[in-house]
Amino acid sequence: MNSRSLHDGRNDGLVPLESLSLDQVSSFADLLMGMSKTAFGGRQLGLAYEILLELAQQKKCTVVLTLSGAMTVAKQGRLVCDLIDRGMIQAVVATGALIAHGLTESIGLTHYRYDPTKSDEVLFEQGYNRIYDTLEMEGNLNDVERLVRSVLEQNQPEDGTWSSARLCRALGQRLAEMDEGPGILRSAYERDVPVFIPAFTDSEMGLDVATWAMNRALHTGGADVTELGPDQVFQQVPPFNPFYDLLEYARLIGRADELGILTIGGGVPRNWAQQVAPFYDITNHRVGTNLNAPRFKYGVRICPEPVHWGGLSGCTYSEGVSWGKFMSPAEGGRFAEVHADATLVWPLLMKAVFEQLDKK
Repeated sequence: MNSRSLHDGRNDGLVPLESLSLDQVSSFADLLMGMSKTAFGGRQLGLAYEILLELAQQKKCTVVLTLSGAMTVAKQGRLVCDLIDRGMIQAVVATGALIAHGLTESIGLTHYRYDPTKSDEVLFEQGYNRIYDTLEMEGNLNDVERLVRSVLEQNQPEDGTWSSARLCRALGQRLAEMDEGPGILRSAYERDVPVFIPAFTDSEMGLDVATWAMNRALHTGGADVTELGPDQVFQQVPPFNPFYDLLEYARLIGRADELGILTIGGGVPRNWAQQVAPFYDITNHRVGTNLNAPRFKYGVRICPEPVHWGGLSGCTYSEGVSWGKFMSPAEGGRFAEVHADATLVWPLLMKAVFEQLDKK
């Protein structure tokens, strides 16, 4: 039997780990730099810090932020505003629910802590919608609907057709005019950052646009709407085309020198944002064009979803390389995947990045 050849890691070029010494920590940045030299989730969070700081300090990279989960209800919306206001993000891709719940805050409304002594039946009767341990008042969503309806009635795209990015831009402009507080759409409008909602109809905002179109159609003819059934009510299709979003986003990505992505959660926003690279590939193949296919060079993902369930929310960046969405590490790709609840680690991560940027 051959004996093992016992190597020393330093001679093989391996990177030694260092025990985290809190005595040496005087800032959030110090803490994450120390964690980057440890192991497991702590090392990944430290690596995420290094990548995001690099992205923030170089200006040639277009960075896409994708958001899913109830991040605005969880009061993380100001983090998004900070990222946009500091010029770190050039596009946002989100769920409609997240943007709608953020709108309630932008117009001065409030979310509340859930009281577990109240049953969900009682909450329904009292007009409270529960999101785990937090409450969104139905009255808030009615106020959001009035805002959306007002914007739809007083604005019209040049060709008469809305998309999610066009509506978010118009809502952001209205929020800036109202000046009732910070908000994602307001910051995005003021910094000219497009906000895309690919699963638009799966949201309160989608329902707002649908009922606006139904109101216009059903109340102009003077019919008694109380006598109508579903087949008569759900007929009016709003002037809304999601392909405007797809093509606007593809043009934005095509102008980028380099690409980065910061993903909070997963879901439709993550996939929609990433599929732009295969979109370019198949356009060249099927249309005969010769476009330069983009690949994401940098990626930071914060999501508790494990990879072994097989869903896209948990899949690795390495898997995305096989789809042509990302550069491989051999090509210069740099990625960090933090398996954690974003409300636990995202504020810490961004505080450390902002801290370093403010030192410059």
